[in-house]
Amino acid sequence: MVHSDDTDHSGDEVGVSENSDHAAAVKAAYGRDQLRQIERMIDAEDSDLYDVLAYIAFALAPLTRQQRADASQRFISAQYEPKLQAFLNFVLAQYIKEGVRELDRTNLPHLLELKYRAINDAAAELGGVASIREAFIGFQRSLYC
Repeated sequence: MVHSDDTDHSGDEVGVSENSDHAAAVKAAYGRDQLRQIERMIDAEDSDLYDVLAYIAFALAPLTRQQRADASQRFISAQYEPKLQAFLNFVLAQYIKEGVRELDRTNLPHLLELKYRAINDAAAELGGVASIREAFIGFQRSLYC
């Protein structure tokens, strides 16, 4: 059954960034309640929607956000200098705790202010806004490979 849920559920998190095209397609096919029920059925409440869909489509065991973050740590250590590593580790901690919406590009300024109190301080410490943006987007590929 196809179910559309156009209601604003600002506090709900189903595992895909609310701003992505994929999220819109998933929300058009399944309601939030259906997705939550599937998460519970396969014991994937601490996983991303990506893992729930991979389980449904390919019978792949879902990974928790903690497992994805642990695997991403190796990539971060190999790719980024220590100050950027510290920031990305902070981002991963937020992702584990709060969910995938922490990784949305629009959330980057909030994360920088949360950790460094001011974006200018973060830029000075981490090598500039472009470097921060590149690292923030770049490390996310390692979460899903």
